[in-house]
Amino acid sequence: MAKVQSLKTQFLLRLALPLSLFVVLDAIASYYIAFYYANAAYDRWLLDSARSLAQEVKAQKGKVTFELPPTALEIFQWDDVDQTFFKIESSSIGFMAGDKRVPPPPDPASVRKQPAYFDSMIQAHRVRVVSMLATPKDSSEEVLVQVAETVRKRRSMMTDILLAELVPQLVLVCAAGLYIWLGINRGLRPLNALTREIAQRSPRDLTPIPDTGVPLEVLTLTHTINDLLARLSTAITAQQRFIANAAHQLRTPLAGLKVQAERALRETNLETMRPALMQIRNGADRASRLSTQLLSLARSETALGGSRPASRVDLRAVARDACIDWVPKALQRDMDLSFEGPEDPIYVQGEQTLLRELLNNLLDNAIRYGREHGQITVRITADTPPALVVEDDGPGIPDSEVDRIFERFYRPPGSPGDGCGLGLAIVKEIAEQHDARARLSRSSLGGARIEVRF
Repeated sequence: MAKVQSLKTQFLLRLALPLSLFVVLDAIASYYIAFYYANAAYDRWLLDSARSLAQEVKAQKGKVTFELPPTALEIFQWDDVDQTFFKIESSSIGFMAGDKRVPPPPDPASVRKQPAYFDSMIQAHRVRVVSMLATPKDSSEEVLVQVAETVRKRRSMMTDILLAELVPQLVLVCAAGLYIWLGINRGLRPLNALTREIAQRSPRDLTPIPDTGVPLEVLTLTHTINDLLARLSTAITAQQRFIANAAHQLRTPLAGLKVQAERALRETNLETMRPALMQIRNGADRASRLSTQLLSLARSETALGGSRPASRVDLRAVARDACIDWVPKALQRDMDLSFEGPEDPIYVQGEQTLLRELLNNLLDNAIRYGREHGQITVRITADTPPALVVEDDGPGIPDSEVDRIFERFYRPPGSPGDGCGLGLAIVKEIAEQHDARARLSRSSLGGARIEVRF
């Protein structure tokens, strides 16, 4: 299982990494900037020193000479931090003065164009060297003047520049980090309050979460949670109502079974016991049918999980097969069950099992409440959108009851038979699961007409 990071840790990591990268890049840039300006400053000093020495190179009687008083040489080489070296060489004479340890320029030709700078070593000391050519007055001879200096002052200057740049930036980064830390803590405070609010709630408390004074992002979350709580409350209320109604409806046939069983137990003659046994059988059939319809209703509520079904179902084939299965029941009441539909398949988005259950309940109602020796017609229309129609020639349903006929456990007053008022409720539930609408009207045959339009 992957380790779960807190939102605060994720924010800090995502902000700390760019800040750290910024500090590193800024340090590298500062180093090169300090290196450039330190070299530029001290290179100019080296070049000035080389030019001062070049001015002391004279031409006398066609001979190049270099004379520097000891006091001037001491002043030139005096430095309490670095050591300074120089070397004077003539093209004809060769070494004239200075320190022979000063290395020659790596590319002698480059010195002819302009003074050349390079880094080298003298006695394990790192030095910076400038080389330049000078031509004394009244002479055509070229003299190479070189001045070398150790790099302690350069490094010290680079360190000072880096510290001057990096220390304020590090302080600024630390202040920014502290501000970010406090800002994240303050920004997550509504989430922490929301967590405590939910954690302290009773499982039965589905009232909306207060959302006053929360930012927009958390407000969206609280609205989503409140919407979920409202739907849960509606679902739980419906479930409790369903359980209460189911218990009430089951109590009646079970009580009848108990009464008839006690009556049968009091009888000693089989013939006098037969009516009670018949009532027990009828009560058991009614309880069985009621439990079957309750299960169908519960299955229709949960089978699709509230989402639109995604499979394609041939509505014509489902209706035709259902009619074939219900023909024996219709024949028991001497009823004519017919099917009308196009030759080609009619496809809808749906769940085949639930659509079959919907049609079973419509046919069961039509056979149960239709006129004996009557007629039932199942019709599939190829309109856009398609529709499933079941109509009979029975007594029909009064117009005053049309608005309530799809309610659970509701039966119009004076209804014949032993129904429990769940058939059309199941039809309505399954139709809504399929984004369809069930509508009751008067049939052309004189009875009830139920149309389910997808």
